Amino acid sequence: MQSTSLRRKDGAANKYRRAVHRYAETLLFLIAFIAFFALFAIPMGLSNMINTLMNTAYDLLMNTTLYIMAIAVIAGAISSLFTEFGVIRLLNRLLSPLMKPLYNLPGAAALSILTTYFSDNPAILTLAADEQYRRYFQDDQIPVLTNLGTCFGMGMIVSAFMLGLGPINGESTVPAVICGNLGALAGSIFAVRIMLRYTKKHPEVETVSVDVKDTKPTRETSSSGGLRVINGLIRGGKKGVTLGLGIIPGVLIICTLVMMLTNQMPESGYSGGAGEGIGLLPLLAEKASFILDPLFGFSDSTDIAVPITALGSAGAAVGIVPSLIEKGLICGNDIAVFTAMCMGWSGFLSTQVSVMDLLGCSRFTGRALLTQTCSGLIAGTAAHLLYTLI
Repeated sequence: MQSTSLRRKDGAANKYRRAVHRYAETLLFLIAFIAFFALFAIPMGLSNMINTLMNTAYDLLMNTTLYIMAIAVIAGAISSLFTEFGVIRLLNRLLSPLMKPLYNLPGAAALSILTTYFSDNPAILTLAADEQYRRYFQDDQIPVLTNLGTCFGMGMIVSAFMLGLGPINGESTVPAVICGNLGALAGSIFAVRIMLRYTKKHPEVETVSVDVKDTKPTRETSSSGGLRVINGLIRGGKKGVTLGLGIIPGVLIICTLVMMLTNQMPESGYSGGAGEGIGLLPLLAEKASFILDPLFGFSDSTDIAVPITALGSAGAAVGIVPSLIEKGLICGNDIAVFTAMCMGWSGFLSTQVSVMDLLGCSRFTGRALLTQTCSGLIAGTAAHLLYTLI
């Protein structure tokens, strides 16, 4: 009887401790939740904070996510055609001698670089979601495609924008843009190699070797070339629509918060408009300028706003550059670093979580984000060193 009574007391005590633990967890969450939004509400005002939150999310929905969906549709249609007519198979054979030593990936991975370079990093979705494309990769290589694509996202747009700025203080931007692209290449090699080392050792990854030479397309081909083209375009475009819809939640939630942490208060004060923020991330970066300046060689500490903004949106980041030129705060070296880091990060905080989730690789998201952060820093440092040598 005594032992039974003790067990009952112990059981009641355990239930009490579990209940206290649950309530403590809830209380800590509420404190952290209120503190986080108080960070915005105190300087902005509660009403302005809410309006900015909603307006920024709406602006991202209309001007960013629909743009990403359009990219996904076009990229999906093109990649479907490439698969249908054997272009990927040809690229895999031709580029394997180059991609293997650089990235330890099959030659077909070069298509991921080209697709994202000429569009944006979410374009990797339509490739990686294609079963005919995935068959060239082992299972542990699929998560790495996200980092590979992100390292070159919006490369053509960023490079063309920087070249269009013309000479800065008598210096041509051509060498700077070239150094920036080479810096992004260095960052991509680091990101892919580090991620591969992790995914190969992860116990949940099952490595499946695929002999591409002996693997035949599983699609039935029609005798009509025109019909194959139309079917391929429609099939790839439909995948792009599905993937574009799937990426919306991650972009709206994460990019909104990143932009509110990055952007500054307007000169006219807070009004609740889209894109307003408290400028916390640039402030923290300025405090760390004693580390960042030797790495990147910025002409002014204000220049750090460009790569910081690129964490959330590369398009928004390059939009800052003309105002910095007008103030005389940048030189050719800064253009090289901007090019490398805008490509290397290309707004990965606002898209990479969704991309990893849609690829079924969400368990690697944390490591992918950390690797991409380091990759952007390496890209900027490499661009700075290369430009200094030139």
